[in-house]
Amino acid sequence: MGTQWNMIFYPEKPTGFGVFVIGDERHFVEDNKSFWTQNEGKLAIINQLKSNGYTIFSSNLYGRNWGSDAAVELAEQLYNHVIRSEILNNKIHILAEGMGALTAVKLMERMKGNIRSVILLNPILSLKFHLEQEKEHKFFYKKLIRELVAAYQLDQSTIENRLIHAADTVYLNEEIPIQIIHVLSGGRLYNQSKQYQKILSKKDISPSFILPEKKQNLGKICNEFFSRHEGNL
Repeated sequence: MGTQWNMIFYPEKPTGFGVFVIGDERHFVEDNKSFWTQNEGKLAIINQLKSNGYTIFSSNLYGRNWGSDAAVELAEQLYNHVIRSEILNNKIHILAEGMGALTAVKLMERMKGNIRSVILLNPILSLKFHLEQEKEHKFFYKKLIRELVAAYQLDQSTIENRLIHAADTVYLNEEIPIQIIHVLSGGRLYNQSKQYQKILSKKDISPSFILPEKKQNLGKICNEFFSRHEGNL
């Protein structure tokens, strides 16, 4: 779809609820494999969600898209295709990691009537603050700029100017239940976690922090959160 590979995972006993997985910058979907099937930890989450009856779908979304309009539009197209093709409730859950949160936040506005709940795993919520953070690491900053130029099809000066003048606050849809899960590993991720309460408009969101050795519980945490928001069909 749109030159991009997409993947769907079917549970043995479907409940009729779907989960859209939107991956981080390492994420990919190819013709017969994806990051979430090759990474042991991510595959464990997929298997735990499937065991709870969830139909899961994901897309390559143009690779390192950084929440570009093209990625958001393709994500919405994929949702529409899956809802037409599968027997699913039209209100889906979203599980977005890292960079994928940028796309998820935009989908929450565009598709607010079709999103049941959202889990953001180690999310990058503000491209503006992420770029400022990467300025401390010259190599990562240059790499990120190259990726933004490719994703947004704009020159470097235009991108930097837009982000300088971007809003300091990230507005999340108040009607959609959201959980932020942060795995405490690495200095860059720790700095990222300190931004949440400063930039979020929805102040009642309290991130859940877990230790790296507890990552095997992520699937269970996702199942419990999603299940709590399925009473109203």
